[in-house]
Amino acid sequence: MATNDCHVKLGRDVYIAPTAYVGGNVTLGDQCTVMHQVTIRGDVARIDVGRRVNIQDGCIVHTAIGEDLRIGDEVSIGHGAVVHCAEIGSGALIGIGAIVLDGCRIGANSIVGAGAVVAPRTIIPDNTLVMGVPARPVRATTAQEAQYTREVVERYAQLARQHAAGEFPNVSPSVSPDPANE
Repeated sequence: MATNDCHVKLGRDVYIAPTAYVGGNVTLGDQCTVMHQVTIRGDVARIDVGRRVNIQDGCIVHTAIGEDLRIGDEVSIGHGAVVHCAEIGSGALIGIGAIVLDGCRIGANSIVGAGAVVAPRTIIPDNTLVMGVPARPVRATTAQEAQYTREVVERYAQLARQHAAGEFPNVSPSVSPDPANE
């Protein structure tokens, strides 16, 4: 089942790494960062990503058939995470390797701990830290954690500018080694 509108829409100053795939009905807000080996597939429903969102290496962003996914502003999605849900609130952090399943709603300024698995249709309130398999609320997030999330957002905005400027060129196996280094 394909979506009716299969056009990717990009905001200003979006960085998409050359090894990423972004396709289908996807909107990326201003200053988003999509790193290497990320897949964002808007082929079965719409995916709307807010501004200054970073989706780190190896993530998969998709959703259930006919269930749109909305990711708020200034969200960080850690390396290798799978986001296959309905909503990630603004200011949230999805930890490295976390899995957020069908129909889940993650509240604003919440944190899904590294490796956590959020069961289908779970609703996580705003400002909540969840951890474990299955993920369970642990406590309210702290001001320090909110500050850390803002720092990650800013760090990835800077990294995106550096990558876009060519500061970290890829060296493929087809490139001959530099004789001076042998």
